[in-house]
Amino acid sequence: MKQILMFLSFLLPWSLRRSFLEKQFGYSIHPTSHIGFAWILPRRLIMEEHSRIGHFTLCKNIDLLHLGAHAIIGQLNWITGFPSGNSRHFAHQTDRRPELIVETHAGISSRHLIDCTARVRIGAFATVGGFRSQLLTHTIDLAAGRQSAEPIDIGEYCFTGTNAVVLGGSSLPHHSVLGAQSLLNKKWDQSYQLYGGVPAKPLKQLSPEIEYFRRTQGFVW
Repeated sequence: MKQILMFLSFLLPWSLRRSFLEKQFGYSIHPTSHIGFAWILPRRLIMEEHSRIGHFTLCKNIDLLHLGAHAIIGQLNWITGFPSGNSRHFAHQTDRRPELIVETHAGISSRHLIDCTARVRIGAFATVGGFRSQLLTHTIDLAAGRQSAEPIDIGEYCFTGTNAVVLGGSSLPHHSVLGAQSLLNKKWDQSYQLYGGVPAKPLKQLSPEIEYFRRTQGFVW
């Protein structure tokens, strides 16, 4: 039924569609926010002021999608996961939170795959840039012989380059850059660094005076 209602919502102009989604699905969408021609079906949706989701993005099978003020998810992104509930999958991880949090003025460009089986947080003013990056929170725990999921944390004012891979349990510190085609597979804590390689490691110290780290508006056009 939910899929049918979502399909019917596409026939409405945005002003009516927003009210329809709030009434039928319990979503919270600020009047200044906007969703394009996109299939957005988390259990809960929160869109703060001036946030938006682009055309042909898909979001399903997660508990929460939360966009902070002025946050952007571009077009053609695939956002999915494994929702919480009674299932033998991930039953040992009772605190697992399948959600995507895009904080204020943060942005996800286009054509990325984001697995939110565990929480993915994109910090304020951070950018998931380029195309075809993969953020993958779950995998098979070979030692235990079962599925396991760990969160991903992208810090504030970070930038991830095109075609990067970020694995569950990894963190990119505030004010850091992950180079194109790099693999981030652990938690780092050194800010103002360029991380790169397979696996990624600190390559170069970055100046706090870089304009990207100082800006007061979000997505870089």
